[in-house]
Amino acid sequence: MDLATVIGIVLSFGLVVSAILTGSSLVIFISVPSFLIVIGGTIGACLVNYPTNYMLGVIGVMKNTFFHSIQAPGEVIAQFLDFSNRARREGILSLEPVIKEIDDDYLRKGLQLTVDGLEPQTIQEILETEISYLEQRHDAGAELLGVMGALAPAMGMIGTVIGLVQMLQTMSDPSTIGPAMAVALLTTLYGAVLSNLVFNPMAGKLKVRHKQEQLIREMILEGILSISKGENPRIIEEKLNSYISPKDRRQGD
Repeated sequence: MDLATVIGIVLSFGLVVSAILTGSSLVIFISVPSFLIVIGGTIGACLVNYPTNYMLGVIGVMKNTFFHSIQAPGEVIAQFLDFSNRARREGILSLEPVIKEIDDDYLRKGLQLTVDGLEPQTIQEILETEISYLEQRHDAGAELLGVMGALAPAMGMIGTVIGLVQMLQTMSDPSTIGPAMAVALLTTLYGAVLSNLVFNPMAGKLKVRHKQEQLIREMILEGILSISKGENPRIIEEKLNSYISPKDRRQGD
């Protein structure tokens, strides 16, 4: 679990709720009509904008911001040093038993292609296609959350207009002014909170996740191609070290 995401959401919502409680009751900030306008309007607009399978996948996309493990670059380098040393001593076929123990589908596929004896150029084309489609999938998830982040405040403004219209039509009855004004203001609040504390931050987290995973996959691609070409383990180490900062290189060493 990504503690930064959990801490960020708990901290941001906690501070907002605490600020509300210092001046009034939390109950007056609960409005079912405002909630329905913002949430229902956002989801409905997204259904118009995206196919149904995109919307059904939004839960999985949001889950990736909480549960997502990425292998550390130093571990990738150490792993490929072991692979290259073994291939140099015992031959490339010695890596075949190792493939079954690898959890990463991308690394497992790359090693299998290498053991099968494919040319480095062919391996590169296949693995680069994998990276390309990974980028498309991640961009789609981040884009969807970004659109929801843009729509939520817009739905809040629509709710504000609805509340103001209701208020103006019932100015003769003072008892209806308060509830209508509450809907007008709370929809704006709900839209701003969802946009700035949930949807947009999650979209940003997905973009960061993508960059991290893409770096690891590029390192794996470089390592696979180097092993398939029979390069020296020391050269492979230097190549992979070039992907990370000097500080991380020292830690890896």
